[in-house]
Amino acid sequence: MDDEHALLIDCGLFQGAETSPEGRAGAGKLAIDFSLDGIKALVATHVHIDHVGRIPYLLAAGFKGPILCSEPSAKLLPIVLEDAFKLGFSRDQKQVERYLKLIEQRIVALPYKQWFTLIDTKQLNAHIRLQRAGHILGSAYVEVDLQYPETGEKKRIVFSGDLGAPHAPILPAPKAPYKADILVIESTYGDRLHEDRRSRRARLEKVLEHALSNQGTVLIPAFSIGRTQELLYELEDIIHRRALSESAKTQPGSSASKTNGVPALDWTNLPIILDSPLASRFTSVYRELDQFWDAEARARLAKGRSPLAFRNLLTVDSHQAHLAMVNRLTQTAQPAIVISGNGMCSSGRIVNYLKAMLGNERHDVLFVGYQAEGTPGRQIQRFGPRSGYVEFDGQRYDIRAQVHTIGGYSAHADQLGLVRFVTHMSAWPNEIRLVHGDKPARRALADALRERYVDQSSDADILLPGIDEETGMG
Repeated sequence: MDDEHALLIDCGLFQGAETSPEGRAGAGKLAIDFSLDGIKALVATHVHIDHVGRIPYLLAAGFKGPILCSEPSAKLLPIVLEDAFKLGFSRDQKQVERYLKLIEQRIVALPYKQWFTLIDTKQLNAHIRLQRAGHILGSAYVEVDLQYPETGEKKRIVFSGDLGAPHAPILPAPKAPYKADILVIESTYGDRLHEDRRSRRARLEKVLEHALSNQGTVLIPAFSIGRTQELLYELEDIIHRRALSESAKTQPGSSASKTNGVPALDWTNLPIILDSPLASRFTSVYRELDQFWDAEARARLAKGRSPLAFRNLLTVDSHQAHLAMVNRLTQTAQPAIVISGNGMCSSGRIVNYLKAMLGNERHDVLFVGYQAEGTPGRQIQRFGPRSGYVEFDGQRYDIRAQVHTIGGYSAHADQLGLVRFVTHMSAWPNEIRLVHGDKPARRALADALRERYVDQSSDADILLPGIDEETGMG
């Protein structure tokens, strides 16, 4: 902001090959390697681990400022950081409780759309405002207004955080800010377009119907927050509609319960197994905060439906119950859908399911989210269709299960959504920095933005930090 004041936007863990060959967080990437001098506050745009996972290390390094976030994130962040603390520091309950008390003292929950004064001196007036980003519950993009009274200069900087895809389930789509002088924007899917939600949902239903006809299990690796709740929402709707359809078609004595001699899939009693204690906690918070849902989701609640707590949904909590479920689904021919973390298959309970089921063609793996380079998820996605193998804990597992990918279920905006975030501003940025994406995605998004600026006979500095330095561009 100036020579004496700084604002830290997010402090997360790296993922994929940038951390280690196994896709785990490398110890060398955890330590805080930047100066804390002048940092007045941390703003958490949302609670995904790649945006907040290093907060324990930030506090250990001596950061004393507040943690600013949206009101929903204020409820979710302690859950995420408790898990991060247990994994990275200690499972001693007294230490965990002391740490959580410290976190809760630091959190300042900001309502959406309201300006918050961060600094008010003769040299600098700094205000921030959070706006809905539509990525996960509580996600926000950050508007920073800077005024320098001595010179009269004014500047608005916008940090996108992670932007959600339009028409994603549960949450309202993000709306572009009025203006930005400088925009720092993510580019995860800057090189591709998502299919529309109706087509995406139809594909999901078709994949599930095909997979479950094999009397096997569909494994869906998903992160505990965001993707899991969207999937549950869509699955509830599929089951609701199929149950209504089957009820209308099937009468007592009817033969409609068989198709070509094969028993029809009983959607009404199909188990949807959520095997992730962390995801279950997040789902409970999602249900509590339904005032932040979009109009469609609230309308379903008004009709008496429970999109995140329906009858087919079974939760698995204890480790013993988890192992029993893996054994049961491996040994029986009961169709089921399992949602389990983590989303990139680098750790968590999904690994036990994959070890047990990947070698059997009766089962299926369905990816609905981004798989970072270097993760087991990317290996399964890449080599599964070739009957290849993946390694877990140093051991090879042949991939005989069918592998499917529905990329449209990303919680990130695609290239069109990212470009619209810029072009729907009344005053377009003079400088845009593209971050949070692979090199091809950032380059493609830069090209798309430059084309739109040319169409408007306008210009902007579009920068790719890290890539520009490699190519010698300033």
